[in-house]
Amino acid sequence: MSFIDEIKKRAKNEMKTIILPEAEDKRVLEAASKVIKEGFAKVILLGDEEKIKDDSKKYEINLDGVDIINPLTSEKKEEYKQTLYELRKNKGMTLEQAEELLKEPIYFGMMMLKDENSGAAHSTANTLRPALQILKTKPGTKLVSAFFVMCVPDCEFGEKGTFIFGDSGLNQNPTADELSEIAISSANSFKQLVRKDAKVAMLSYSTKGSAKSELTEKVIEATKLVKEKENTLMVDGELQLDAAIVPEIAKSKAPDSPLKGEANVLIFPDLDAGNIGYK
Repeated sequence: MSFIDEIKKRAKNEMKTIILPEAEDKRVLEAASKVIKEGFAKVILLGDEEKIKDDSKKYEINLDGVDIINPLTSEKKEEYKQTLYELRKNKGMTLEQAEELLKEPIYFGMMMLKDENSGAAHSTANTLRPALQILKTKPGTKLVSAFFVMCVPDCEFGEKGTFIFGDSGLNQNPTADELSEIAISSANSFKQLVRKDAKVAMLSYSTKGSAKSELTEKVIEATKLVKEKENTLMVDGELQLDAAIVPEIAKSKAPDSPLKGEANVLIFPDLDAGNIGYK
């Protein structure tokens, strides 16, 4: 069973609700329709109901079964305004500013999550800002980072073709210590999502000293720090991609690596490396 199939099965059993604040985006409408059709989650779209329905007709997208909430007319808007004000008043927020922010579906959606009743079109920064302001970070989190879950069909590498790429969305040029935190949080996310043990490769253009520079030293130091912080985590570096995920090449380039070419969590040294070839 593939990772996607496992997620669908798990989701059907747990039947969570997905809140999608970017309902002006055709891709979001298509995703909402597919989720409802598959039947593995409930969906709430945030926005103007009339416009969303008009768009669904224009794009020929079936939204039967999808709930739509308009932040501008919701009965919750006054409650959320007060809550947001209380959360941010020490940062100088006024009630009027809270009211204006909640007109943005992404802020309203975060308040729905905060209330527990419940970024395709936004930049990463604009998507993260409401989450950090309202939901905060998990206790003990030292660094906020991002990752991609990559699912490659009919792939023998990774965990049946499933990988996590980190950090591929937020930290531009992390230090060795920051890179170690990215590796640890990405590994935890992999285990939580895929429910398999993480095998973490700290990627570089060098494998086990085949080249030396400040760039490779950063990855080597980051690997050392990961081992010190989480001594039960399977991690190795520095490794080139082929030595990280191809067992035959690992035997040649990194014969002593505990990963044995079976890495499923790939930690890139910077944001450039983490995005080359992604699009």
